[in-house]
Amino acid sequence: MSLDYMDALFGILGPIFWGLLLLSVLVFVHEGGHFLAARACGVRVLEFFLGMPCRFNIHHVSKRIGTKFGVTPILLGGYAEICGMDPTEVPCAPQVLACIHRHGTVELEMVAQELGLSLDDVQDACSLLYGWGSIIPVEVEVEDVAKSHAGDFPRAFAAVSRDRSGNTVYDGRAFDREHATGEGDPWIPPMTDAEFFELERSHTYIGKGFWKRAFMLIAGIAVNILTGFLLVVAVYSALGVSTPMDLNVLGDIVVDSPAQEAGLQKGDRVLAVNGEQVTSWIEMTDALNATGKKDPVELKLWRPNDQRDAFEHLPFDANSGTDAWARENGSFMNVEVPFDPDGMLGINAPVQVIRLNPLQSCQIAIDNIVTTAQSVASLLNPRHTMEVLDNSTSVVGISVMSAQAAAAGPATFLNLAALISFSLGFMNLLPVPPLDGGKLLIEAIQAVTRRKVPVKVQTVISMIGIGLFGLLFVYMLGSDILRFF
Repeated sequence: MSLDYMDALFGILGPIFWGLLLLSVLVFVHEGGHFLAARACGVRVLEFFLGMPCRFNIHHVSKRIGTKFGVTPILLGGYAEICGMDPTEVPCAPQVLACIHRHGTVELEMVAQELGLSLDDVQDACSLLYGWGSIIPVEVEVEDVAKSHAGDFPRAFAAVSRDRSGNTVYDGRAFDREHATGEGDPWIPPMTDAEFFELERSHTYIGKGFWKRAFMLIAGIAVNILTGFLLVVAVYSALGVSTPMDLNVLGDIVVDSPAQEAGLQKGDRVLAVNGEQVTSWIEMTDALNATGKKDPVELKLWRPNDQRDAFEHLPFDANSGTDAWARENGSFMNVEVPFDPDGMLGINAPVQVIRLNPLQSCQIAIDNIVTTAQSVASLLNPRHTMEVLDNSTSVVGISVMSAQAAAAGPATFLNLAALISFSLGFMNLLPVPPLDGGKLLIEAIQAVTRRKVPVKVQTVISMIGIGLFGLLFVYMLGSDILRFF
C-alpha cells in the first residue's frame, strides 16, 4: 500500500473519527440528562447505551436498578430506553399483565385462548408491557417446525422478579429483594387487574404528571447547556486560550512553505520589509500587503540565541544602545522570500496563552449561550431562516471542524465541543416533534386542554418533523461539500 494512499485514507478516516467521537459523546451526555431525570422521578429505564441500538454490544446490568449499561459499535450517538415513552394504548393490557403473572411463564397462544383475545391483541399488549419492564420474553421449545419460523415475535413471556408490593428491580431502593419471586415464577397480584396495571403505569413516563414529564424532557437539553458551560469555563480558566501577539516576531512556520524553504524560524524578529522598518505584527502585514505579493520580499531579521529574547525585548534602536546588546545575543541577516501562488509566505503571528479568572470565563460562557439561543431561534423567523442555514453545518462539517480542532490542541477541541453542545441543546428545544421541544409542546397542549392528542396525530406530526429535518440535513450537507471539498 503506497504512502499517498495511506495519507488519503487517514485524511478521510481522521475527520470521521473525531466527528463521530464528539457527536456521540455529546448525544450520550444529552441522553444521560434524560436518564438521570427519569430515575429521579421514579421512572424505569431499561437500557442506557453509548452508540445506537445493536444486537452486538458490550454491557453490564446494574444489580441496583436493573438498567443495562453498555456501548455498541454503531457510534452515532447514544440512547436511554425510558419506559412508557410510547403513548400507544392497548385496552387488553391489564388482563394480559395479570394473566402472565398468574402463570409465571406462559405462551401467548395460551394467553389468547384463556382471555378470549386475538393473538395480535396479545402481542400488542406484550410489546407495551415489555417496554414498561413488566414482563420479559423467554424461549420455549417448539415441536412444530412451521410455528418455529412464524415471525420474530417471542412466543412466550415471563413475569419479572417482584416483591410483595409488586416492585421490580427497575424500581431501585423500593424493591425488596429478600422477599421477591424469581424471574418466571408466578406472582398473584393482591389487587384487581386494573389496579395492578395502574401500579405498573405509575413507574413509566406516561404515568407521571405534566411537570415530571416536562422535567424529563428538559433535562437532556439542560445537561447539554451545563456541559457546554463547564467546558468553556475549563478552557478559558484552566487550559487557557491562545491569543495572537502584536509583535514583529514570527510564530509557527508553515511546513513546506516559502518561509521554511528560505530558512525562516519561529522566534525570528522582522526589523524591516523591503527596507521599511516595522515594529509590530500589524505594521509588518501592512508592509507585506503593500508589496503587491508578486515579487520576492526582502526581510531584515534578527535571530536570537535564546528564543525567549525575541519576545522579551523591545525593537532595536542603535541610537539607544540596544543594537550592541542585539549583536551580542543574536545575529542580523537579510533574507529574500518569494510569495506562493496564493500570496502567502507561510508565517504565523506569535501567540500567548491567556487564562481568565472564573468570573470572566463564566461571562464568556453566558455570552455563547445567549448567542447560540438567538441563532437557533432565528430559524423560526422566515426572514432569517436561510441565513442561519447557510451558516450552519451538517455532520460532515462537524467532522472536518472536529479534526481541525483536535489538531490545534485540547483547548480548541473542547471549545468546539462546548459550542456544539450548546447548539445540540437549543436545537432540541425547537417545538418540532420528535425533538424534545416538540414533545414538550404536545404535553403542554394536553395539560391545558385536558385532552390527549391522538396517537395517530402525534405520529403524523413526528413524521412531518423527521421529513423536515431530513431536507435540512440534505441542504446543509450540500453546503458542506461545497465549503470543504
